[in-house]
Amino acid sequence: MAGGIMSKVGDWGFKAFTAGLGVTTLYLAATFSVNVYRGLSWHSAQSKIENEGAKGRKPE
Repeated sequence: MAGGIMSKVGDWGFKAFTAGLGVTTLYLAATFSVNVYRGLSWHSAQSKIENEGAKGRKPE
C-alpha cells in the first residue's frame, strides 16, 4: 500500500516539475522574442538618428 502511494506522489511530483519546466520555457521564449523586437527597434531608431545626422553634415 505504501509503495502505491509513494508512486503516485512521485508521479505527481514529476508532472508538476515538467509542467514548471514547460511554463518556464514558454516564459523565456516570450521574453526573448520581446527583447529581440526591442533590440531591433532600438537599432533601427539609432540608424535613423545617424542617417539624419549625416544628411546635415558637410562632405569632407
